[in-house]
Amino acid sequence: MHTVGELLRRWRHRRRLSQLDLAIAADVSARHVSLVETGRSNPSADMILRLAEQLDVPLRERNRLLLAAGFAPRYAERPLDGGALPAAWGAVERVLRAHEPYPALVIDRRWDIVMTNRAVGPFLADVAPDLLRPPINMLRLGLDPRGLAPRIVNLAEMRVVLRTRIARQLATAPDPELAALYEELLAADSEDASHPIESEVVIPMIFRFGGRELRMFSTTTTFGTPMDITLDEIAIESYYPEDAESAAYFRNLAGA
Repeated sequence: MHTVGELLRRWRHRRRLSQLDLAIAADVSARHVSLVETGRSNPSADMILRLAEQLDVPLRERNRLLLAAGFAPRYAERPLDGGALPAAWGAVERVLRAHEPYPALVIDRRWDIVMTNRAVGPFLADVAPDLLRPPINMLRLGLDPRGLAPRIVNLAEMRVVLRTRIARQLATAPDPELAALYEELLAADSEDASHPIESEVVIPMIFRFGGRELRMFSTTTTFGTPMDITLDEIAIESYYPEDAESAAYFRNLAGA
């Protein structure tokens, strides 16, 4: 069991801040930060949360900091679809529905799919049944040869995009299960190295479906200043057509 000081020091190092940097941001003395990290001062719950806020510590890990210092957790974790978060549930449903006829879905911190809109359904028709057993993992669904991978024309390019994104996510909020998925599904290979993407602004996903190629790009939406762990850890992935032909295909598919 790590002390709260040790955990705070790890987060400070992860954010590449000095004790002085953190002290200035949190409006405390650098000496106090040092005393907290070395265990010579016992911080209050409010002080822990003040430092955690400046370190951009995820809510789940803020609870861990509080527990390490002997305090009760401050942040609840309630299921999005269990009636405990009706306003958030309604907002997410409206966003997903309004995005139709284009696909949109909600993922959690481990890329498990929480919700989808109706436009996602047709794309799952030929996926292996075991990949569709809850919780459906978006990474596995997209990269497994029995999933969507054979339909993604620029799969190597998409792997590079995902690797960069998840590496950034793990640096911000480490998670053993997501790290294991990263190692299993996104290990670098020689084919990936031949697809540099640094100069691109938006990388389209080229998807072969219904006898044609659809070009799409995605955006990610998160809740601002959430106070619940579930809301802190979910994101809405919305897919948009990149050209008129792809847009027309989605509209025709919805009409059919």
